Amino acid sequence: MSLTQPAHMNGHDSYAYLKDALMQLPMQKAGEIEQLLPHQWMPG
Repeated sequence: MSLTQPAHMNGHDSYAYLKDALMQLPMQKAGEIEQLLPHQWMPG
């Protein structure tokens, strides 16, 4: 809930955000993890 509600508040589909962020997470560089936060996320 703590990730899906901010995603919804930023105009993203909560399910699409969570699915995409979790799929990108294993490949994300440690210094770029903040790009997966709801307020910075761009659909991939």
